[in-house]
Amino acid sequence: MARAQGLAFHLLRRALSSSTPKPHLLLQSITPSLSSYAHHQSSSSPRPISLALAGALSFSVAISTAALAKEPPSPDLLPRNVVLYQYEACPFCNKVKAFLDYHDIPYEVVEVNPLSKKEIKWSEYKKVPILTVDGDPLVDSSDIIEKLSYRIHPEEPVLVGDEEKKWRRWVDDHLVHVLSPNIYRNTSEALESFEYITSHGNFSFTERLTVKYAGAAAMYFVSKNLKKKYNITDERAALYEAAETWVEALDGRNFLGGSKPNLADLAVFGVLRPIRHLRAGRDMVDNTHIGEWYTRMETAVGESSRIKS
Repeated sequence: MARAQGLAFHLLRRALSSSTPKPHLLLQSITPSLSSYAHHQSSSSPRPISLALAGALSFSVAISTAALAKEPPSPDLLPRNVVLYQYEACPFCNKVKAFLDYHDIPYEVVEVNPLSKKEIKWSEYKKVPILTVDGDPLVDSSDIIEKLSYRIHPEEPVLVGDEEKKWRRWVDDHLVHVLSPNIYRNTSEALESFEYITSHGNFSFTERLTVKYAGAAAMYFVSKNLKKKYNITDERAALYEAAETWVEALDGRNFLGGSKPNLADLAVFGVLRPIRHLRAGRDMVDNTHIGEWYTRMETAVGESSRIKS
């Protein structure tokens, strides 16, 4: 998903590279394409009523916060001066945030402009997330989480067993690749996604206007290529299958980690969090059994530990 967005933003950077951007010309060329493709989109399949009700009910169940308390590290092990360079909608950035929030580690956020990337010009690594701890940069979401986990739990192994390792790999190798074809499945969902991206991202007014429409159009076409690349024939079916695969892995447990989330739980929750209230995420909860686990994770992770600027 992050790589696909990077391709779209590369195309947009070229469109905005002239000294006088002309978003009105871009919009004139994009609007007919959006209308044309929207006309050919088929409606989504009906939602099973029982699952829809179960999903809605699961999100209204009150869960004891005492049983699902956060796990802050001891003060002497707490990472200091933590800064996350991110895109708000990036699933890999949200993996890192889920870890930081669950462990109640205070962190600042620098929202990176995906067109100029001026906020990370100091770094040789040009992707997000980048996390700095006391000025030392860490890169790659899985590596960041492993290093932080070892730092705050030096007496425990980072990965308890093969199961946790397997499902963390599954998140990076499979789950994230199912997301883009779903949130950019048709023109209306692509626009919904870019409305979220532009309203939460670091864009100027002109960039926000251009990125919303040009980005949605670009990602709509990119998502079609991703479907072929990852052998996806039905986007929603692939998303539902991934959700049910995860539920089956839980095998009746509250979390993969048992009574509390482990790193695999936090990884799955993190990458799903940006899409939860988009149409794809709503459909996923309505049509699968993942809702109860997701609610438990929301309660366990709790409020963000992000430092308000």
